[in-house]
Amino acid sequence: MSEQPTAARPVFRFAPSPNGFLHLGHAASALINQRMARASGGRLLLRIEDIDTGRTRDEFVEAIGEDLAWLGVTFDEEPLRQSRHLPDYQKAADRLDALGLVYPCFAARAEILAAAHETGLRLDPDGAPVYPGLHRGLDPKEAERRKAGGEPYAMRLDMARAVALARERAGHAMSEQQLSWREMDAAGQVEMVFADPLAWGDIVLQRKDVPTSYHLSVVVDDARQGVTHVVRGKDLIHATAIHRLLQVLLDLPEPVYHHHDLVLDGNGLKLSKSDSATSLRSLREAGWTRGDVMAKLGFHDVA
Repeated sequence: MSEQPTAARPVFRFAPSPNGFLHLGHAASALINQRMARASGGRLLLRIEDIDTGRTRDEFVEAIGEDLAWLGVTFDEEPLRQSRHLPDYQKAADRLDALGLVYPCFAARAEILAAAHETGLRLDPDGAPVYPGLHRGLDPKEAERRKAGGEPYAMRLDMARAVALARERAGHAMSEQQLSWREMDAAGQVEMVFADPLAWGDIVLQRKDVPTSYHLSVVVDDARQGVTHVVRGKDLIHATAIHRLLQVLLDLPEPVYHHHDLVLDGNGLKLSKSDSATSLRSLREAGWTRGDVMAKLGFHDVA
């Protein structure tokens, strides 16, 4: 069988953050991406999501490469480092600002939490208090004065306005307050999934010291890298509502999504980078082989 033209080939990506060593959960996600890319004749890309400069360490970046090579996961391009593309995220934020969809918030975390309790605590899909809109209507001149004074702030997305504009643009792709995306199961069957971005409240898009957030950078980079299939853990399925919203607002392509099962610890909880016992590096030092890891994760069919 002849190889498909590059432009027509599906594109997958594995996108770890270098704030700790990779563990079995990361291994599973990388291997699932590789298996799906190979099965579809597609390409697999690596993205290093290192926008959190306070937690990123060079040793973790190097370890990502070492661990993935040990697993036999290979990529079709040099890795993309998010920290080298901060101006691109700023441009995307500027586009949203020009649409009147972002505003500065100067409230500290404790102030936000207290206000959330006072107004009737509502939790987002991740279980965090929904932002109570403290500075949503702040006078622009007052905001500029406080910025000039050096106060810390975050730029938030006015979710109600954003959803209203997205409904105008997407038309049939939105049902009342819901946004839809294509979700593919393990057998390759695709169905439409609906979620309400308003459940997240006014999310943070930027902070004073970092001109982006996970949500903003991930949609910009998926478009930049031509990603057609986003394959990641089920812990991120609810965040897809935010990502589809930003894709509509920024006129970015819509990928197909697949959210796979998570690898859990003995207590049924998601694995953490702080648990050194599950890191690939510690397992390798304990004598595990690549075959041991793949058998543990059920990847007997991956070469």
